[in-house]
Amino acid sequence: MSTLKAVRGTRDLLPPETALWNRIEATARAVFARYNFGEIRTPVFEDTGLFARGVGEETDIVSKEMYTWEDRARAQSEKPQSLTLRPENTAGVVRAYIEHGLGESGQLQKLYYMGPQFRRERPQKGRYRQFSQIGAEVIGPPSAGSESPLRDAEVLEMLASLLDELGISGWTLELNSVGSPADRARYNEALRAALVPVVSQMCEDCKRRAVTNPLRVLDCKVPADQPIIDTLPVIADSLDEASKAHFAAVTAALDAAGVPYTRNHRLVRGLDYYTRTTFEFTHGGLGAQNALLGGGRYDGLSEAIGGPKAPGIGFAMGEDRLVLTLLALNEQNAGAQKADAYIAPLGEGLNAAALTLARELRHQGLWIELGEGGFRLKKSFDAADKTARRIVILGEDELQSGILTVKTFSTGVQTKIPRTELAAFLSL
Repeated sequence: MSTLKAVRGTRDLLPPETALWNRIEATARAVFARYNFGEIRTPVFEDTGLFARGVGEETDIVSKEMYTWEDRARAQSEKPQSLTLRPENTAGVVRAYIEHGLGESGQLQKLYYMGPQFRRERPQKGRYRQFSQIGAEVIGPPSAGSESPLRDAEVLEMLASLLDELGISGWTLELNSVGSPADRARYNEALRAALVPVVSQMCEDCKRRAVTNPLRVLDCKVPADQPIIDTLPVIADSLDEASKAHFAAVTAALDAAGVPYTRNHRLVRGLDYYTRTTFEFTHGGLGAQNALLGGGRYDGLSEAIGGPKAPGIGFAMGEDRLVLTLLALNEQNAGAQKADAYIAPLGEGLNAAALTLARELRHQGLWIELGEGGFRLKKSFDAADKTARRIVILGEDELQSGILTVKTFSTGVQTKIPRTELAAFLSL
């Protein structure tokens, strides 16, 4: 019988790497809280129509990458419902915004999420079929200021702060505007005309997109197509005055806040719901697939899935990419945090006393690893050195006197510490 393994495109996350994941998530939660974001948790599967209408039927996600199935009908009179594991989370957040009437408060809704997404892509380094994203959305009625370019700038400034606090230096913020729906329609016509004489030289996906949605041609990653794409018109030439003014206000706010950026005229993002501001944060340490996170404004998404007018802006970041970036920045041991102390009972008869001491220290907020009285002292020292910063020796003498022997591995110093002072000493 063959050994069962994780399904292709999925993986197990194990200690100590999970400690790095937890640090990323804890840092994100702390930063989001300072900007008054609250957490939302949506189902991992939704009605397929949500993504077809919201993300766009001609996108690669909907046309090629979704995990979709028909749920069995509960009665003969019912049709089976088509369900899909969520390939992204923005559409689900907007669906929840509509379903629960969050716009009725008249206030901006600032929501963040963390969790798994699912796309049937070709697995590669940093890209999996089940992957975890951290994201956030700012959405609300126009009367709450949801269309304001200040919201765009605030989200971008928050992301710059988050990356800085994670210790990711050397990032680049790339910005563009894809304008209003009317701007995009105008630009699509210009692209379609420009593609007619050259599309026959491009990949099969570009040939299809040139007819169905020319804007998607700019997402092409085929190296041979890049020189052709470089000659195509840029969307900046198709923006109306309102879209130009909105983008200028975003960049002016970023300039005032000291957040650096570059304009990338080819940055259109891969989803149909984006309008006006689009962005990516990239990092050179990731190679060709250099995007850390991305997002943009989606002023018409709520209406597209049957809701009220509710302009919004949001982003999503892949945690796998963040972990790879941190490791590339010489933080290979970032997940290998050690316990404050390892308690080594000298004999099985002291196991209960060691558990009591460990409980006492843990209740004071310390991270304690508990040894085993059946170990020889050398084995206890070896185990302690791998898992903790210090070892606490608990023998009969220590138990009776209340004076414990503590060795600090980084200095090699051995110290006698009264039990009443042990927690304070171990926290240093």
